[in-house]
Amino acid sequence: MARRLISPCQGSGLLNAGFLGVFSSHHYHRLPLSSSHRSSQLKNCYLPNLRKEVSHWTRPATPSLSLYSARLASKRTTCSVATEPPPSTTEEPEMDLPKEIFLKEYKKPDYLFDSVNLEFQLGEDKTIVTSKIAVSPGTEGTSSPLTLHGHDLKLLSIKVNGKDLKVSEDYMVDSRHLTVSRPPGGTFNLEIVTEIYPQLNTSLEGLYKSTGNFCTQCEAEGFRKITYFQDRPDVMATYTCRIEADKTLYPVLLSNGNLIEQGDLQGGKHYALWEDPFKKPSYLFALVAGQLDCREDSFTTCSGRKVTLRIWTPGQDLAKTAHAMYSLKAAMKWDEEVFGLEYDLDLFNIVVVPDFNMGAMENKSLNIFQSRLVLASPETATDGDYAAILGVVGHEYFHNWTGNRVTCRDWFQLTLKEGLTVFRDQEFSSDLGCRTVKRIADVSKLRTYQFPQDAGPMAHPIRPHSWTIFIPGAEVVRMYKTMFGASGFRKGMDLYFQRHDGQAVTCEDFYAAIQEVPPTPGQPVKEPMFIPIAVGLVDSTGKDMPLTSIYSDGMLQSLTSDGQPVFTTVLQFNKKEEEFIFNNIPEKPVPSLLRGYSAPVRLDSDLTESDLFFLLANDSDEFNRLLSVSCFKSSSLLLEIFNLRILAFLRWEAGQVLSRKLMLSLVADFQQQKTLALNPKFVDGLRSILRNTSLDKEFIAKAITLPGQGEIMDMMPVADPDAVHAVRTFIKKELALQLKDDLLSTVTNNRSSEAYTFNHDSMARRALKNTCLAYLASLNEPDTTELAFIEYKSATNMTEQFAALAALSQNPGQVRDDTLLDFYNKWQHDYLVVSKWFALQATSDIPGNVANVQKLLGHPAFDMRNPNKVYSLIGGFCGSPVNFHAKDGSGYKFLGEVVLQLDKINPQVASRMVSAFSRWRRYDESRQALAKAQLEMIVSANGLSENVYEIASKSLAA
Repeated sequence: MARRLISPCQGSGLLNAGFLGVFSSHHYHRLPLSSSHRSSQLKNCYLPNLRKEVSHWTRPATPSLSLYSARLASKRTTCSVATEPPPSTTEEPEMDLPKEIFLKEYKKPDYLFDSVNLEFQLGEDKTIVTSKIAVSPGTEGTSSPLTLHGHDLKLLSIKVNGKDLKVSEDYMVDSRHLTVSRPPGGTFNLEIVTEIYPQLNTSLEGLYKSTGNFCTQCEAEGFRKITYFQDRPDVMATYTCRIEADKTLYPVLLSNGNLIEQGDLQGGKHYALWEDPFKKPSYLFALVAGQLDCREDSFTTCSGRKVTLRIWTPGQDLAKTAHAMYSLKAAMKWDEEVFGLEYDLDLFNIVVVPDFNMGAMENKSLNIFQSRLVLASPETATDGDYAAILGVVGHEYFHNWTGNRVTCRDWFQLTLKEGLTVFRDQEFSSDLGCRTVKRIADVSKLRTYQFPQDAGPMAHPIRPHSWTIFIPGAEVVRMYKTMFGASGFRKGMDLYFQRHDGQAVTCEDFYAAIQEVPPTPGQPVKEPMFIPIAVGLVDSTGKDMPLTSIYSDGMLQSLTSDGQPVFTTVLQFNKKEEEFIFNNIPEKPVPSLLRGYSAPVRLDSDLTESDLFFLLANDSDEFNRLLSVSCFKSSSLLLEIFNLRILAFLRWEAGQVLSRKLMLSLVADFQQQKTLALNPKFVDGLRSILRNTSLDKEFIAKAITLPGQGEIMDMMPVADPDAVHAVRTFIKKELALQLKDDLLSTVTNNRSSEAYTFNHDSMARRALKNTCLAYLASLNEPDTTELAFIEYKSATNMTEQFAALAALSQNPGQVRDDTLLDFYNKWQHDYLVVSKWFALQATSDIPGNVANVQKLLGHPAFDMRNPNKVYSLIGGFCGSPVNFHAKDGSGYKFLGEVVLQLDKINPQVASRMVSAFSRWRRYDESRQALAKAQLEMIVSANGLSENVYEIASKSLAA
């Protein structure tokens, strides 16, 4: 019997947006990034037939701003952060009207830099930087001026071929550029000496000081704060770096590449000379100097090269680097085995920095990490921290090839390196952990963070506005793997590296390499870019049906493989509506679409509520291979089912769909002041999952977790934080009450006296126990409160202790206050644990939490200059819908005031905080008016940074 599948092809914004989709890390380990970071200038990154044609970014005409450009409607004042000591009176500069810059206007650099020799004389009051650059014409016979980027620099001298240049006559300099008017023909040497002030640099871009140590962050445009340079990714050169500093204060001197020479100098100083033989753009330059100790290990590559591995950190934290070292060695081994990529130098350094805007940075051979993504011990780090470290260490190491050896030509191509590397780190974490649970987590991030962003004013195919922006890019890479097969994808990757090693390339270059693989069976010619939908058909018993042939576009195609039927096939969509007829299908099937989440799209279906309840409760047959089914929509519901064993996955997504449907229905009842009642079938479904001992325990924990408040609000025409919060609280307590016995037994059965281990089984056990404990504690009954308190006191690791603290913190009162104080007193010496403590209180949904968070701003452990603490407290508060969106506007007022304070210290971090206002039009008129008032107050402030103005003004204009 033939079965017919007709599907309208409704791609999400990801596919319409272009190749590698949208945004971080991102992996989730890249911290939240403002649109002004990395590629605020970008409007699109694209591939043939998978792109928007108009791609542009905005920057002012004159004076030209950095790539963190502001979209300015009129002239206004702006501020500079961390410059040389100011004179007695200062005038704030005006910024001119913006100029749109389009991708099609890309122009190769007029000059190339062949080699760069840097010399740093690090001092307490100032640092002298000397750059010696071998310059050659980008085009033979060019006579164009040489324009260099520079910001917050004091120029001491400039020479060409050893001759001093004269200002006005030979060169011009303004606040953003240095232009050599008439460079010599042919190759020449350029020498520039600048003076900078790292100790004043609170923006944490360029060269700055963190807890007494020197550190750099150059992506995307920090290098221009070090010296005048063509600070763009398509200018690649080999680098040497000589560092001089006081030996007592800065005994460790690090830069990219291999250490060539070191020694002592007069006056108690010493030096180190580093050489990186591989060409790189300026954004990958790195320098660290300070008092650090290291954990040392080694790794022998597949070709026999012995690589020294070092993780540098303050001495007191050295014991916490063991897991990061394990993660690094695991990543090196995995990359060799899976992609055939071997490390290329004799030394690999990781440096831990407490003050860092990003999560981590992939500088060639000298990765710099924020502390929380390296330091871990069972007593101070949770399972989530351990998993994050594994993923981010892998991510930054994988950049050695996808980002460093082959980099992006311009920032329009950002996801060429980030999306591809996120895909690689997702695969790495899946192989070392549980692929099923990892896939759920990755897709949940896409749904929770990226889809809402795509619906707001910050919608952007590659805008790095939150740590999830590169996940859609990874999904499009995964789509290519689906289209071309694992073998074809690997061959395409090999060709990509073979062709482009040492180059700055585009998305088209990647696609061309992937496309030039041998044709797959059944598809002798590679068609233009379609949307690939991996499909299977499931019978009434939950088993896959064998697929023998399919009829489409007037052609009958056999689907057998080596004479055997297949159970999954990939359908190519390139029309608004496609029809596929499957032959020899004995009964009406349930279509299983988007297996492996083969494309980031949404599909409609008429799957009924009864079907969903059946899928939720069904506990027969479990498959050994990983499968997935697609995005179904019943009424206004979306069923997006991803890469899991079929039964487990169906139950998880069916539960999520039912949860969303139930919550939306109850929200409507709440708004109409009706009595709330929980569907008993829903309770029975969750009970069946909770009791099913054959399911993975971490999967069970995810399956019984309700969708977040933000996810539900995004499905409403007008978001109602109070109603959603009330309904979610009601459902959680009702489930806890009706499933109390099952939850109690699950907590009891998953206790363990064994020492902490980081493996999937142990993590899954803790995840399930902690999820059940949170349900029970929500009842706020004496016995369940006592249970949570016992778990808190008896915990031997941070995962279980912090989970118990979070469970107790749900309910305001003396128990909550006393336990929070006890936790702080115990861990006040550990700044990373204290950041968790800040975050827990900031994200709380207890009534009137705005005042508590305001009070915490004055806590002695809080420091507005430390990004991690800002993300924990202020960013955490923005993640509490019911308090941030308080009816009286107190949450908006709090954030508006904090953003202006923070902007004077670190504009990049401030811009990330102000983005919480970006979807203000989603709420009722009263909230809109209150949020709009704060945005208007922000944009009208004198001295506002470009970063913050960009986000605030775009939000207002939406």
